[in-house]
Amino acid sequence: TGREPLTGWFERVSRDEAFPARIAPPELHDVPDSGVAPTPPMGWNSWNKFQDVFDDATVRQMADAMVSSGMSKAGYTYIVVDEGWTSGRDAGGKITGNGKFPDMKTLADYVHSKGLKIGIYSSPGPQSCSGRMGGGYQGSYGHDAEDAFTFAAWGYDYLKYDWCSAGGVYSNTREDNQGAYQKMGEALLKAGRPIVFSLCQYGSHDVWKWGAKAGGNLWRTTTDIADRWESMDRIGFAQIDINGYNRPGHWNDPDMLEVGNGGMNGDEYRTHMSLWCLLAAPLMAGNDLRAMSDETKAILMNEEAIAIDQDREFRPVTRLSQQGKSEVLVRPL
Repeated sequence: TGREPLTGWFERVSRDEAFPARIAPPELHDVPDSGVAPTPPMGWNSWNKFQDVFDDATVRQMADAMVSSGMSKAGYTYIVVDEGWTSGRDAGGKITGNGKFPDMKTLADYVHSKGLKIGIYSSPGPQSCSGRMGGGYQGSYGHDAEDAFTFAAWGYDYLKYDWCSAGGVYSNTREDNQGAYQKMGEALLKAGRPIVFSLCQYGSHDVWKWGAKAGGNLWRTTTDIADRWESMDRIGFAQIDINGYNRPGHWNDPDMLEVGNGGMNGDEYRTHMSLWCLLAAPLMAGNDLRAMSDETKAILMNEEAIAIDQDREFRPVTRLSQQGKSEVLVRPL
C-alpha cells in the first residue's frame, strides 16, 4: 500500500538518513478523556484510493459526493485529508500546505459548509511515511503543541497521527510509543477545539491496552489493509478476541474500508462491511465517492448494519462457535 510496518523500514531509514536530536518523551500519565467519538467515527479517508496523489479539488468533490450520495444522512461525517498535504514550515515554524493544498483553512471552511467535519494527517516523527521516501511531507516532531493549535485554528475536527519516521527518533518501546502520542493527546485538549485523535502505529505493543491513556479516541490494531479478501479476512477476524477493549470514546481500528475499490466481489465487500459493524469499528470509506456503483452505495449505506456499528450502549462481539472457517458471532444490542 506504500507504507510499511514498524520494523525493518525504519531501521533502514535511521541508518541512511540523519534525524533530529532526540527529545525525551514525557513521563507517562493518563490524558483526560476528551468526550468526543461516543460512537465509532464514520467518514471518508483519501489514502486507500489515492495515496498521496490528490489535491484540494479532490477533497472538495468528495465532500460534495458524501452529501449528494446520501452518505451524510446515513451517518458519514468526516472527510479526512491523509498524507500528502504539507510541504514544510514557514519562517516562524508554522506548518504549511504544499502546492496541491494552498489554504488548509479555506478547505476546512468548505467542508464545514456542507454540514460535514474535516480531518488532517501528521506524524509524531519529523516527516510522514512517504516523506521519508522523498515526498517531503512534514511531521510534528518538536512542534506537537504548535501544530495542535494550528489545526484547531484552521477548524479541523480529526487528526490521524501516523508513527512513520518517529521510529528514527524514538525507541520502539511501549513507553516511547505512549509518550509520543501522549504529547499530542494533551496538546489537542489544550487547543480549544474538540478533535478526534486517531493513533496509527499499526497495533504495536498492544496499543488497545494503552491508547486511551494517551488520549486516543481510536487506534489502529493492525498493519495497512489491502483490497484483497485475504487481507480483510486476516485482519478482520483477528479483531474478535480484543473487541472487549472498545468502549464509548475509545475504539479499536482495524483500518479503513476497501468497499468499492474493485479488489473484492460483492459478497466479499458485504462481509467486510458486516464484520466491521459487528466489531464496532470506525467506518471510514476509502473509495472514490464520485463514482460509486449502486451495489457499493447499498453496502456502505446499509442502515441496519450501520445501526449495529453505532449502538450507543456498546457490548463486544463474541464468537459463539467455530467450525473450520465457519463462525457464529453474536453481539447483543
